[in-house]
Amino acid sequence: MASEDGEKVEHGLNEVPEKKPKKKDWVLLSLRVIAFLATASATIVMALNKQTKSFVVATVGSTPITATLAAKFNQTPAFVFFVIANGNASLHNLVMITMDVFGSQYDYKGLRLALIAILDMMAMALASAGDGAAAFMSELGKNGNSHARWDKICDKFETYCNRSGAALIASFVGFILLLIISVMSIIKLLKPNRINHNASP
Repeated sequence: MASEDGEKVEHGLNEVPEKKPKKKDWVLLSLRVIAFLATASATIVMALNKQTKSFVVATVGSTPITATLAAKFNQTPAFVFFVIANGNASLHNLVMITMDVFGSQYDYKGLRLALIAILDMMAMALASAGDGAAAFMSELGKNGNSHARWDKICDKFETYCNRSGAALIASFVGFILLLIISVMSIIKLLKPNRINHNASP
């Protein structure tokens, strides 16, 4: 009876840890889905951001001469980098979601967890750089720089700037989620080592 009870206790102890990782995996998977939606939204909104407007540039007699100008995201290298960084983060999260759902059986001695943690940090770093560059250019477009005599453009292209701001907000939400995901990936990677360390005499 004692051995049977001992076996029951061992089975009970073995069943509890199996449920906890599944719960954490679902939390991590949900965060990845939200981060994917945020970064993909930022990428699409900024990539499609364009506004065309006509301005009076001169007057000949009583006839105004107008010129049509267009503001596009690809006219600013920082915004191009922003689109690339967020597109990369979106693709990364999409691949990680696929790996979380279908790739657990292909793990080889824990290398999958290490690779995911490294890729998460790289995607987060790239998204952070893209967000910082785009935020700087957005502030310059909104307020200009009187010392360098750079004029602001948001008073002329309001719709363009509003869409850029919306893309930035979505991207920063995605970056924060990527930061949380990266921390969770590192904890998930180190947890087996902690268990083995505590179990060793």
